[in-house]
Amino acid sequence: MRNPIQAMIEKQVASFQEDLAEAMEELQQAEIVGSSGGGAVTIRMTGDAQVLETKIAPGVIDPDDIELLEDLVCAATRDALAKVAKLKREKIMSATPLGAMGVDLPDIF
Repeated sequence: MRNPIQAMIEKQVASFQEDLAEAMEELQQAEIVGSSGGGAVTIRMTGDAQVLETKIAPGVIDPDDIELLEDLVCAATRDALAKVAKLKREKIMSATPLGAMGVDLPDIF
């Protein structure tokens, strides 16, 4: 005979796994935009950090100041990645009981 508490826990774990799989699918479908230079450079990526598009305003391109363009691209990428991490944390927290328990995920997510 199966332990009823074990059966309940297994059912809850299965539910969490389904919710987490759904959250991960939503992340893959989500699109996040990071920007820098007041929108002069934008990076569009998915919620699982796959870069979809990079846009650079023509006025930012100066052959005599390539460092500025490089810095703007890096800053826009960092902005997009920070937004991805925040969205990922939110999705994982809502798909698991961690949020209700007051557990916060580390920045690696």
